[in-house]
Amino acid sequence: MRSNESYPTSAVVVLGAGPAGLTLANILQSHGVDSVVLERRSETQVRNSARAGYLAPDSVAILREHGLADGLDTHGHEHDRCEFRSAAGRIELHYSRLGSGRPHTVYPQQHLVSDLITQYRARGGTLRFDTTVEHIDHTGEHIHVHARDHTARALRFTGSYAAGCDGSRGVSRTALAGTVTTTDHGVTWLALLAQAPPASASVIYGVHADGFAGHMPRTAEITRYYLQCDPDTDPDALAEDQIWTHLRTRLQTPGSPPLPTGPIIERALVRLRSEIVDPIGSGRLFLVGDAATSISPSAAKGANLAIVGAQLLARALLHAVREGDDSALRRYSQEHLPRIHRAHEFSQWMIELLHPPAATHPDAPYLGTMQRARLHNLATSRVHQDFFAQNYVGI
Repeated sequence: MRSNESYPTSAVVVLGAGPAGLTLANILQSHGVDSVVLERRSETQVRNSARAGYLAPDSVAILREHGLADGLDTHGHEHDRCEFRSAAGRIELHYSRLGSGRPHTVYPQQHLVSDLITQYRARGGTLRFDTTVEHIDHTGEHIHVHARDHTARALRFTGSYAAGCDGSRGVSRTALAGTVTTTDHGVTWLALLAQAPPASASVIYGVHADGFAGHMPRTAEITRYYLQCDPDTDPDALAEDQIWTHLRTRLQTPGSPPLPTGPIIERALVRLRSEIVDPIGSGRLFLVGDAATSISPSAAKGANLAIVGAQLLARALLHAVREGDDSALRRYSQEHLPRIHRAHEFSQWMIELLHPPAATHPDAPYLGTMQRARLHNLATSRVHQDFFAQNYVGI
């Protein structure tokens, strides 16, 4: 593709303005390594894309270390317990008193992303929204990224290295051509945002024979719910009273307070799928966040893997750019993939804990017994509780 406009060479071209790309770019910029961030969406879309915000202690520590935590320290709040509800009763786990004894920090992802944009610009970084990357040439001594802006004008960005933080369907993953291991978990959620106060300060996991339901507090007036459903469900076809009936059936147990109801203001289907790319780096191109791995939302690991991976890659890039030592870059894939694997293993454990086996599965009775055994272990065994807490808040 012939470019109509080229830009000066940067040390690092970052594709994607999500938590991975913006954390990486901020760390580089704060250490005097210049970068340019390219994002296909508009700034308004990026700043207003509502996502979950359960930040693990390691993620919070990374953001604080690099001066990126003012917003979450001011407006975030600690979350230290969750509850499982099933036919066997209620299990409340104060996970900050178990395992490594650490809580989550709840801070909506769109607020974190807005903070990272503001900080990156304050540090002198270059951010281009409405810029769609079409091709990455990483075969020579430099990376050449070919893109188009919102007017369809062709652009070319050149860098010593490129960081692909543009998601599971971005150009970076295709350009790297790693092996992608994919699994479809056979589970679909109806993701709901309700204009209703939470029923509890805790996350509630409803383990029910009809399917999983989840309650995730957001604000005093907004609550996120998840409802397991058939994959061909039309999100807009369900009446609100049907939705609340399903939620009450799966989330309420004897003695639990009623669910406050209100208008459903957002609906979407979420198909639980997971993907792992191997390797996640080659030559001068490296993947971070969803570009490196798509993980099911069952254990809230996605953004946390992105932040941890961003710091690891930033350190390796700093060595390469400032000291001419690319040994850490060559180790990036083998060092980060074990973290990714561990997060996926716990996510899979949570999927098996929360969702009943399909009635058509030949081993459904046995698998149902194993699911009940896991719940019993969480209720009665400190060893199992520590295992849960350690993995729930960690990478």
